[in-house]
Amino acid sequence: MPIFLFGLVGAAAYYGYRQLQQETARVIERNRRSEAEHRTGAHGTLERGADGVYRLRRD
Repeated sequence: MPIFLFGLVGAAAYYGYRQLQQETARVIERNRRSEAEHRTGAHGTLERGADGVYRLRRD
C-alpha cells in the first residue's frame, strides 16, 4: 500500500511540474510579445486565421 501511495504522490508531483513548465513558457512568450509591441508602439499582434483574415491574437 505505501508503494501505491508514493507512486500516486510522485505522479501528481510530475503532473504539477509539467503544468508549471507549460504555464511558464506561455507567460514568457506573452511577455516577450508585449515588450516587442511596446517597443514598436503597436496595440496588439495580428494573427492570420484559417480563413485568411487577420485578427488580434487571443491569449
